[in-house]
Amino acid sequence: MESAPIETERLILRRPGASDIEAYTAYCLSGRSALVGGPFDEVRAFDKLAAMIGHWVLRGFGRYVFVLKLTNRSIGHVGALQLDWREPPEMSWTIWSGADEGQGYALEASRAYLEHALGALATQPLIARIHRDNLESRKLASRLGGILDDDAVAPAWSPQALTYWFSPTRP
Repeated sequence: MESAPIETERLILRRPGASDIEAYTAYCLSGRSALVGGPFDEVRAFDKLAAMIGHWVLRGFGRYVFVLKLTNRSIGHVGALQLDWREPPEMSWTIWSGADEGQGYALEASRAYLEHALGALATQPLIARIHRDNLESRKLASRLGGILDDDAVAPAWSPQALTYWFSPTRP
């Protein structure tokens, strides 16, 4: 998958880098990361960002950091990861600070990424695994056209996760 930046009306989606460590660490240290296994300490936050960066090298695709066009401030990440090559790529999205919620940024970034990814991945579907208590992300998955798989088995690393499917052949 190509890693050129993706632009929307208000956002630029680009590969993560060293300039994101401060904002990403603040997110990891906060309660906002609770539904993805956090909060994490600074060392683990560094490790997680390094893994996000390295995923691009190992798989040829990955998650983008999205930044506000007006200020170039990093506010979240969106994109796919594939920890196990036998599983479909998993899409995720996160707004790093509560101050940036409720403004449609996650929807805008996720729509742009999904359009890009489903085109680039051709016929390969994407999944999203969302903690059952994360109602906002579940609503977003539905708004993006994700189909809840009631029969999917939650992965061992996230036993409370629900699985949504995104297909390039959806209408």
